[in-house]
Amino acid sequence: MRPLLMRPSVVCLATVFGSFSTSRTKLVTQAAVGPHFLYFRKTMHYQTEERGQPHSPDYRIYFKNSDGKYISPFHDISLKADTEQDNDLPAKKPKKNESEMLFNMVVEVPRWSNAKMEIATKEPLNPIKQDVKKGKLRYVANIFPHKGYIWNYGALPQTWEDPNHTDKETNCCGDNDPIDVCEIGTQVCFPGQVIQVKVLGILAMIDEGEMDWKVIAINAKDPDAKNLNSIEDVRKSRPGHLEATVDWFRKYKVPDGKPENQFGFNGQFKDKDFAVKIIKSTHEHWRALVQKQTNSGGIECKNISCCESPFKCSADEARDVVESAPAFVNAHAASLDVDKWHFV
Repeated sequence: MRPLLMRPSVVCLATVFGSFSTSRTKLVTQAAVGPHFLYFRKTMHYQTEERGQPHSPDYRIYFKNSDGKYISPFHDISLKADTEQDNDLPAKKPKKNESEMLFNMVVEVPRWSNAKMEIATKEPLNPIKQDVKKGKLRYVANIFPHKGYIWNYGALPQTWEDPNHTDKETNCCGDNDPIDVCEIGTQVCFPGQVIQVKVLGILAMIDEGEMDWKVIAINAKDPDAKNLNSIEDVRKSRPGHLEATVDWFRKYKVPDGKPENQFGFNGQFKDKDFAVKIIKSTHEHWRALVQKQTNSGGIECKNISCCESPFKCSADEARDVVESAPAFVNAHAASLDVDKWHFV
């Protein structure tokens, strides 16, 4: 039987921390078709489409909704995960406590991989691309004993760390990106996957003087999710994991000749209530961004669903953006330097 696809509603720019409408749909099962495993995937209610050549500067992963319309993963995917009706059961009631909400996470980098993939905030429709520095593709170094990223790494859509906003706790300005997420579940995800996560806590990293929050979360469908409800649960059940996370973020730029990163709150993780407060704040900054109420900092805000946004475009305009990108071609090999060990 063919899965039923969600028909997404228009996103009006009311804060997601207010009232929610319940969507009564079935989940789209994940599937992969086409000659390359990432060329066309369904994930939750979204699909991804590759353009260009993997391991090259022109490689992009674009997103579609369940109607096949191209969207921005930054602006058109809701921050708050929708409640669904599955197997003809009544939809779950929204959680009353803000800290118990589930959030959508856009996975940019799978665990154990090295390519620094990220939402292209300054390109129309904000596809995922590999970061480039001084004309070269960026890969994070393997700093012993870690191999690549040690979690599934990504971002919360509809959030923005405003560079014009000074955080009163750390006295640092935002880094001009969506808020980052470290997903600590057992599954290795793929770039462009959209998962529902439960927030557990947050780390205040300061990157070259900029505030760069790192949300700690777990996939709500992970077998361990029911047992992990706080940052203390992570500390107790996964000895060393949080310490490894701080160590990783402190040192990951050192092989590139940069100094160690610093942290607010003496490198201590804040709890999930504090994390949700930060997420809420970055969501409000995003709302101001797409409503053109603040300096965009070069961010591209083209979207197809934010009804109060002056940047809203038609599905045809969005399709033209994607079709102007190079067609997908098979990958060539990544640099052998990716596997090099570093001892810091």
